[in-house]
Amino acid sequence: MSERKVLNKYYPPDFDPSKIPKLKLPKDRQYVVRLMAPFNMRCKTCGEYIYKGKKFNARKETVQNEVYLGLPIFRFYIKCTRCLAEITFKTDPENTDYTMEHGATRNFQAEKLLEEEEKRVQKEREDEELNNPMKVLENRTKDSKLEMEVLENLQELKDLNQRQAHVDFEAMLRQHRLSEEERQKQEQEEDERETAALVEEARKRRLLEDSDSEEDAAASAPPQPALRPKPTAILDEAPKAKRKVESWEQSVGTFGSRPQLSGLVVVKKTDLDGKTPQGQRTPALGAVNNGKAADPAPRMPGTSSLSQLGVYSDSEDSSGSN
Repeated sequence: MSERKVLNKYYPPDFDPSKIPKLKLPKDRQYVVRLMAPFNMRCKTCGEYIYKGKKFNARKETVQNEVYLGLPIFRFYIKCTRCLAEITFKTDPENTDYTMEHGATRNFQAEKLLEEEEKRVQKEREDEELNNPMKVLENRTKDSKLEMEVLENLQELKDLNQRQAHVDFEAMLRQHRLSEEERQKQEQEEDERETAALVEEARKRRLLEDSDSEEDAAASAPPQPALRPKPTAILDEAPKAKRKVESWEQSVGTFGSRPQLSGLVVVKKTDLDGKTPQGQRTPALGAVNNGKAADPAPRMPGTSSLSQLGVYSDSEDSSGSN
C-alpha cells in the first residue's frame, strides 16, 4: 500500500525533461498580491486621505529597463477607496523606501527629511576629509570637545538624581497640603473683607439716598403758616379751681416765699448818702396797675413777713384810735 503523502515521485526510465513544453509568459505580466500602503498619501482626484498600513488587493509588475545593483524594481497598482481612481508607486532599493508615481501625493514626513539631511551632511564631511588632512584634525578636535560636554552633562544629571533620591515625599506632600490650606484661608479672608467692604458701601449709599430723599421732601413740601392765637381762645379755657383758704390764713397770711400783704407796705428809698433825689415821686399806697397791686420797692435785708405784719397791726391800731 502506498503512502498517503508522497515525498518522492516516480520517473519512468524513458523520461526526458527536454521534451516538456515550456510556457512562454510575457516579462511584464502582472500578479495580484495583498499589501499595505507603505506611507500616507492623498488622492489627487477626490482628495481622500489614505493612511499608512491600509490593506489593498494590488497588482504587481516588474519595471522594465530599471535595475539597481542587479535588483529588480517593482511597480504596484492600487485603487482609491472613495473614487476608485488608480494609484501607482514603485520600490526604491537605493533608499530602502517607496516612491510615488501617479494618482496621489505623498504627505509630508519630517523624519524622512531629517534623515536625508543627516546623510547629506555626513557625505559632505567625508568628501572634505578625503582631500584635506587638516580638516580631519579639526573635526576630531570638535568631536572630542562635544563628547566631553556630553559626559559632563551626564554627570550633572547623575548627581541631580542622587540628590533627589533622598527627598522625603511625605514631607513634601505635607508641606504642600499646609500651603494649600493657608492659601484657602487667605482667599477666604480676602472674600470676607471684600464682602464687608461691599456691605459698608451699600449702607453708606443707602444713608445718602435717605438723606437726599428727606431733603427733597422738605424742599418740595409747602411752608406751613404760623398759627396765630385766636382772640376768643381765652373763653374756651377751663376756669382754674380755687384753693380753699383756711381761717388762720385770713388773719395771719400764708407762709409762702412772697406774702400776700407784702404789696401793701411801701418802704422809702434812700441813697447811700441818705438823700432823696429830686424829681422822684413815691408810689402811692395801694396803686393798682391793670387790676393788680403794684410791686413794692425792694425790701431791706433783715425784714421778714412777721415784722411787716407787726407794722401793719400797729397802723390799724393807730387808725382805730383816730
